Amino acid sequence: MDMSRRLLEQFLAVAEERHFGRAAERLLMRQPPLSQAIQRLERHVGVPLFERGPGGVRLTPAGEVFATDAARLLGAETAALDRARRVGHGFAGDLRLGYVSLLSLRYLPKLLRAAADELPDLRVLLHQDSSAAVAEMVRVGALDLGFIRDPAPVSTELTTAVFARERLMAALPTGHPLAGADTLDLAELSAEPFVLPTATALPTLLSELHLACREAGFTPLVRASADDLTGLLGYVASGLCVSLLTEALLDLPLPGITCVPLRGDSLHLESIVTAVHHPRPDPAVRRVLDLATRLYGPV
Repeated sequence: MDMSRRLLEQFLAVAEERHFGRAAERLLMRQPPLSQAIQRLERHVGVPLFERGPGGVRLTPAGEVFATDAARLLGAETAALDRARRVGHGFAGDLRLGYVSLLSLRYLPKLLRAAADELPDLRVLLHQDSSAAVAEMVRVGALDLGFIRDPAPVSTELTTAVFARERLMAALPTGHPLAGADTLDLAELSAEPFVLPTATALPTLLSELHLACREAGFTPLVRASADDLTGLLGYVASGLCVSLLTEALLDLPLPGITCVPLRGDSLHLESIVTAVHHPRPDPAVRRVLDLATRLYGPV
């Protein structure tokens, strides 16, 4: 005999009402089938669960124990079903989110706060890496969603969407003669030694920087390269180089570095932040992307 959810609910209704007639009314059924169901249950358990009397019924000691366990079992089943539905609809579970370092201060705090408020049962697990590494981890399934700065490393197996656009600025050593300017023309840096990202780390950004310099009438004198933000900042702070870095740096304390806005409306002086995921993301990914869109607006 299978103890179905319905049978346990019938037993608990009789236990709570202490009367077959009232329990049957509560369950929207006739009394004889209810009495027969409880009798079958008692035969299956092997001991009486109720003591019958002219005024109703009461639980036996075995019935008291069984009622406690039956209520716990129904509660656990309800919780399991609810959790499965919440995970299936993207309201609960784990979401593995990858990002590149500079996004951690400009975008992640607001997104994490909104996710905690609107999706309190969804746990966001963070992993910081290069754009290429984040994109590859999304491709192989090690991450569910990535926010990267350069779309070039993304496999054609994945879906990308522009998440944000940021203006590039001149990053200068604080003691540089041009560091006190309100704005600069990019051409004013034509004689300066540059530190630029490597082609492996940020190929699209590197290409755009070269195009911006060419548009300004010069080829940058590349003194050094680095495959991450800390390396680029280290070279600028050392006083050895200048660079072109995103306006998100304004959110950071940068000892030894001064950022100066660049004049002009060149499209090459723009850094694109891209969201990357599989073509059919799970519901949690869709909900976080929807949150990001509402927070920062479609780009």
